[in-house]
Amino acid sequence: MIRHTVAFTLAHAPGSDEERDFLTAGPAVLRAIPGVEDFTVSRQTSEKSGYAFQFAMTFADEASYAAYDAHPHHQEFVATRWANEVVAFEELDFTPYR
Repeated sequence: MIRHTVAFTLAHAPGSDEERDFLTAGPAVLRAIPGVEDFTVSRQTSEKSGYAFQFAMTFADEASYAAYDAHPHHQEFVATRWANEVVAFEELDFTPYR
């Protein structure tokens, strides 16, 4: 199991239509990709972080994660939305500690 997380800040003004659109359209595209489980969108509440939001999802295994990463809908989202609307991000991937 892999928990893929990305904390990020958008270029859009907080509460704007553009922010709402990104936080709605992105998950709709990414949730529909085979292998994506438990997709969540979260808003940052801590003042200790400069990131405003987080997308997080679970994959059963490395093969599912690799297939997601290579999927054309993921690639298109990254190229057309993420690259143009996200100003800062940090990606973290976790597996259970054993």
